[in-house]
Amino acid sequence: MSALAYEARGPASALAMARWRRRSRLIRQLRVLLPLLIAAIVLSLVGLVVYRGLVGQAAKPVEAEAPIRLVNPRFLGRDIQGRSFVITAASAVRDENDYQRVVLDRPAMVVDGEGLSPMRLSARSGVFHEGDGILRLQGDVTLNDQAAAFDTPSAVFNTATGVLEGEGLITGAGPLGEIRARSYGVYDKGERMVFKGGVTGRITPNSP
Repeated sequence: MSALAYEARGPASALAMARWRRRSRLIRQLRVLLPLLIAAIVLSLVGLVVYRGLVGQAAKPVEAEAPIRLVNPRFLGRDIQGRSFVITAASAVRDENDYQRVVLDRPAMVVDGEGLSPMRLSARSGVFHEGDGILRLQGDVTLNDQAAAFDTPSAVFNTATGVLEGEGLITGAGPLGEIRARSYGVYDKGERMVFKGGVTGRITPNSP
């Protein structure tokens, strides 16, 4: 081989060798960087899973403790005397510690709505327990039927027995006139109303 031919091939071989060395360095770098990149991705995924798990566990108790709110609730039933009753309210919240206890906002109740003289009650607030069927009304309680109308601060109605009772000043007017008392009870399908404690009134005799 002539010296001229050797010199012609020498620079090309050197260039090829340089390229091979660059590729070798790149391959060695990739062999180090790729495992590190994969490890970083795996760690990121594990961290994301753990974070979501912790956040989810922290959120679940908050959701579980959130009270159950009811809008325009209705509770229907009949007492042992066969009279129907309907309890409604503007809104209600179930007690988170007692699912059957419902706190009512502006409750209203109609007893024996299908009868000749239905009894109606309303108040600012109340509590109805679906377990024992007791409705407790508080604040500006009004009680009326076709023949009488009364105002009192509180009332307790037993939806099982159909008995209505209350402690606190009651004032109003019935078939016999005006009356005031410190406690009261309504029995026998509303046909008998008993007043107790400091009873005063004005009797208005019926016209002949």
